[in-house]
Amino acid sequence: MPCPIRASDIQYKKQKARTKARMDARTRERLPVMPALAAAVEQNRKDAAARLAAARAALPGELFTAGGQALRRADTVSHRTWAEDPGSGKRRDLGREEDNAFWAWAAIKVLTHTGIRLEELIELSHHSLVQYRLPASGELVPLLSVAPSKTDAERLLVIDPELADVLSAVITRARGADGAIPLVAAYDINERTWNPPMPLLFQRLNGLERQPIAAGGIRDLIRGALASSAITGTDAKPLDFRPHDFRRIFTTDAILNGMPPHIAQILLGHADINTTMGYKNPRELHQAGEDCPD
Repeated sequence: MPCPIRASDIQYKKQKARTKARMDARTRERLPVMPALAAAVEQNRKDAAARLAAARAALPGELFTAGGQALRRADTVSHRTWAEDPGSGKRRDLGREEDNAFWAWAAIKVLTHTGIRLEELIELSHHSLVQYRLPASGELVPLLSVAPSKTDAERLLVIDPELADVLSAVITRARGADGAIPLVAAYDINERTWNPPMPLLFQRLNGLERQPIAAGGIRDLIRGALASSAITGTDAKPLDFRPHDFRRIFTTDAILNGMPPHIAQILLGHADINTTMGYKNPRELHQAGEDCPD
């Protein structure tokens, strides 16, 4: 039987306003801690790499200090690098810790600098890096090609120097023994099909097999990075970040720094500019001196 309640009989305005208010509150609380988060994931990556290098240089049973921690090299026969906490005796896989710290840093950096969606992040490949030569000066401009997502339209983003350093580190990490990025097949949970093998940038060695990092894996990496950063919110509780939070923060920060909304719409890949305007935080814009829309 058809529903007796028509869509026109339901008022969505209040529900949409409450949803918008919750999204704005998340952005307002997380925007100021972005520099602290960037510094935390960078330091965590360096500390994890230092601990791994020190453990590989230490003899079995030898104590070493690196990354602000004192550990003992475990005496095991394994391809992994294990260490023990001298106090508790807890074993730690330093190779896995370093790998997690690196990919968490890479994911957060790319999401912060591009504002792309999570499904677009995990589909970035070596083919996504393209160049454009300026006709007047002949200068090469590096571009990031974002595969079609919700709007089924490909878009190009300019790669700034900091993002270029991150992508360079990702490519170096993803390369195989032959210097090429291995081809891996990823499962598309939205289309419910396997994509053809591609040189995906976000892939890691799991045992002896190269596997793409799935969307759930990116979320776990971000949660792990936040847990080790000890960043708290206004309620003094640990602050959580969802991948889409970086997209909203990117939009608010871009418009705050003078980017026209229609340019932000193109960068984000929105079909409707009202969607882009819904991402920005009106209170932040009001504090910056811009009139808030009704």
